[in-house]
Amino acid sequence: AFSRLPTVGSGGERLYVNQLSQAELDELASKRPTLTYGQVKRAPPSGFIPVHVAFDKKILKFDAYFQEDVPLSAEEHYRIRQVCIYYYLEDDSMYVIEPVVQNSGIPQGKHIRRHRVPKNDRGEHYHWKDLNRGINITMYGRTYRIVDCDRFTQEFLESQGIEVNPPEKMAFDPYTELRQMPVRKYITPSDFDQLKQFLTYDKQVLRFYAMWDDTNSIFGENRPYVIHYYLADDTVEVREVHKQNDGRDPFPVLIRRQRIPKTFVDKQKTFPTCVMEISDQEVLEWYTAKDFAVGKSTNLLGRDFFIYDCDEFTRNFYRDKFGITDFQPVEIKKKPPEEVQQIIPPYNGFGILEDTLQNCFSLFPKPPRKDVIKMLENDNKVLRYQVALESPNPEDRKRRFILSYFLSNDMISIYEPPVRNSGIIGGKYLRKTRVAKPGSTTENAKYYGPSDLTIGSTIEVFGHRFVITDADEYVLNYMESNAGSFPAATLIPEACCVFRNTA
Repeated sequence: AFSRLPTVGSGGERLYVNQLSQAELDELASKRPTLTYGQVKRAPPSGFIPVHVAFDKKILKFDAYFQEDVPLSAEEHYRIRQVCIYYYLEDDSMYVIEPVVQNSGIPQGKHIRRHRVPKNDRGEHYHWKDLNRGINITMYGRTYRIVDCDRFTQEFLESQGIEVNPPEKMAFDPYTELRQMPVRKYITPSDFDQLKQFLTYDKQVLRFYAMWDDTNSIFGENRPYVIHYYLADDTVEVREVHKQNDGRDPFPVLIRRQRIPKTFVDKQKTFPTCVMEISDQEVLEWYTAKDFAVGKSTNLLGRDFFIYDCDEFTRNFYRDKFGITDFQPVEIKKKPPEEVQQIIPPYNGFGILEDTLQNCFSLFPKPPRKDVIKMLENDNKVLRYQVALESPNPEDRKRRFILSYFLSNDMISIYEPPVRNSGIIGGKYLRKTRVAKPGSTTENAKYYGPSDLTIGSTIEVFGHRFVITDADEYVLNYMESNAGSFPAATLIPEACCVFRNTA
């Protein structure tokens, strides 16, 4: 008995190594066991290793390329594309991939997935014996030129008795090579290279904080601005600093980015008085970085901007470029507004003086504040006096009035009791109001108080003079309880004559 060995190898080829010849079979059939010494012992056959185990992870790698036509291009007529061909020995499958080139604009990557690639129409497939350097192979209508292989592939082919061709140079794409050529450099004929200035100072901007004093004009004020100086092209831009609720239109750019002239040439007679754009022929000198400094004023298109500070990048630039180290910021002091003297018009006689005065202080007048504590303490406390009208008319002298003084709000009201057959209609003579003393002004208004209302005194109420002739008993009690507020001379007459008001 012996183990059965496979008769077909990798690729479907018949194997003759593992098969016994006819002579060996006949020898085994005619041999008889020897009784004396026994049958000769043979070494056991070597272990069988399958082909997928023997060739596991063993891959043949070939470097190749193919040519692709480019019909619709004025810069290139064909394109060379490099690929890698992998041959897997374990199952005779092939795999074609194109390495990805950055920024090529061509879909790259896998060209042929891993499988057994057909060789012809007769059902045959490509074998590793068909691959070598310096040959062309056609797969699915595309011809690949194999130019080289790796070391393992070369050693494997040579071990199987295949003569490996010498390697060839890899073909390169002419358009890709053209793009990798260095850019042609041009030398500016002038002494000043603007391109070098742009490349050196691109995106580098000097920033200055300035103030425009416009207080001399009507409705003028100090307005903050930011001056940007672009080092790349020597242009200047002025932007206004807006604050929240400042009432101005949201247009921050005062002067757009442009070159600003500093000195003009002498105007000739033939030079036009108005031009659309200023050229180098009309300008003798333009503004540069040397014309801006902290603590100095700069005139830009007719406006004087006072520069009081700058940012950190500007300080470093001036320190390295011009050696300037003095960047002490200037404190901007706002001019105090002119004090406008408030002129209060004379009292027109309508309403209470304090209430009418509020119209001079605000467009929306508010009622004057009241002494709430005084109103609560003196609520319903009224001083009543009997007064007579002082008049040159004898008929008016006989008229008697009741004057009421309200302690809660210092108001006075006058009432005339009706007298039968007198010919004068009695009733309310003066509603509750505050009465100012004669000679008081609007700025310093003085009103009648309880100390001014004594028997025998005369008070003037809106042009009419009244003489106090008597008072009720409550007035006397109030004066005795508040003796400190009244002169001592006024207490004796008040105690002598007191009338009772029956009204």
